[in-house]
Amino acid sequence: MQRVTHFIDGRWVEEAGAHDRPVIDPATEETIAEVAVGTAETIDRAVLAAKKAQREWALVPAPLRAELLYKLGGLLKAHKERLAQTLTRENGKPIDEARGEVQEAIDMAFYMAGEGRRLFGQTTPSELRDKFAMSVRVPVGVVGLITPWNFPIAIASWKAFPALVAGNAVVWKPASETPLMAHLLSELVAQAGFPPGVFNVVYVGGSVAERLVEHPDVPVISFTGSTAVGRTIAERGGRLLKRVSLEMGGKNAVIVMDDADLDLATEAILWCAYGTSGQRCTACSRVLVHVAVKAELERRLLDGIRRLKVGPGLDPEVRVGPVINAASLQKITSYVEIGQREGAKLLAGGHVLNDGPYAKGFYFAPTLFTDVKPDARIAQEEIFGPVLSLIAFESLEEAIAVNNSVAYGLSSSIFTRDVNAVFRAMRDLDTGIVYVNAGTTGAEIHLPFGGSKATGNGHRDSGIQALDVFTEWRSIYVDFSGKLQRAQIDVRYE
Repeated sequence: MQRVTHFIDGRWVEEAGAHDRPVIDPATEETIAEVAVGTAETIDRAVLAAKKAQREWALVPAPLRAELLYKLGGLLKAHKERLAQTLTRENGKPIDEARGEVQEAIDMAFYMAGEGRRLFGQTTPSELRDKFAMSVRVPVGVVGLITPWNFPIAIASWKAFPALVAGNAVVWKPASETPLMAHLLSELVAQAGFPPGVFNVVYVGGSVAERLVEHPDVPVISFTGSTAVGRTIAERGGRLLKRVSLEMGGKNAVIVMDDADLDLATEAILWCAYGTSGQRCTACSRVLVHVAVKAELERRLLDGIRRLKVGPGLDPEVRVGPVINAASLQKITSYVEIGQREGAKLLAGGHVLNDGPYAKGFYFAPTLFTDVKPDARIAQEEIFGPVLSLIAFESLEEAIAVNNSVAYGLSSSIFTRDVNAVFRAMRDLDTGIVYVNAGTTGAEIHLPFGGSKATGNGHRDSGIQALDVFTEWRSIYVDFSGKLQRAQIDVRYE
């Protein structure tokens, strides 16, 4: 039985008072490893190591920091299949999705390594003679990362890699359900040659993680997870004047117009609604369909759902794996019951799969509701499972209004051949990500990722915008006039 321990100051360490937690394969309910769960002292030890290491790391030229990130990207590439197999075992997602997630981390390593030679500042003319003005990026210090189980290596790479190339040290608290991916990434970080203490991983429970949020030597917290937890982190961090970056929930919709390519729309909806068993913040959980094509789209979706193979993610034919745990099954079941009480019509699924090949594991049948009201709870609240709601509309304006009526603002999509409708949707949909003739998933790492309203608080993961979370702007003035110049007081434009 593999046992995972904390990675602090370049070593795997034990802490007094820790206890072990099983790591469960959601496809089989088998215990595949144990992880040592630490205490507040574990976090203190990691932060101390990070603080000490960061002082020297910040002095390493950014292109040389980037060289280590390039090396890490190469190691991720070399170990891609091993990482993907492990990811599927502890997370449950189908193996092709796991490979895609690891590829995302590889891409992020190489992309952010490139930023080691592009941590651009600005130069600008001064308003005074014989004076030079510029701005530069500087690291913030120690960065606290808190990441979820549904994308255990991709989201970590979105946060850790820009933080590292910018000259920060990292203390990472991964999700309790997926510590094996964190352990493997720690191994590769060590192999790449990052200095001890620059990258640290602690396995602690949610209540203990508050110590990381409130630690006086951690000025930045970057969090991905539920809106409820994110709100608490924002409150705690804000009280201490910390910078807090939040990427939280979504209630994403695909709009299907009456002129849409229904074959393409159906294929995309099945993928973005039931891929990862709906356990994505960008998953499609609402389809807003024009009344003229509603019946035909329902027929096509039902036919597609029947062909989806549900099962263990290591089976290459499986398209819908298990959900993460029994608690998720209970939550999804409760929302199906809510939808039926609200009057929505259940067309497919709606139940736990628990017999025959599903006697072990956490499987839920791909579920489809129709005739859902826009203000119904199943159309407003994040379910985080393979449950899709169809909502009819009669005009593009109505569809946009329904899309924008939820608390979240992460991802949206429109299927249409009308270029005018496309540009209206691009302008009027209130989400941070908009897709045209594609589903609500599939963000690329060189564009900013995040959303508005209850989805986020204005920061972004991924893209060069991620550097804004992990750097401070410093304005620098060099006066070579040899005399005191008092800025606006001494400026004379007359």
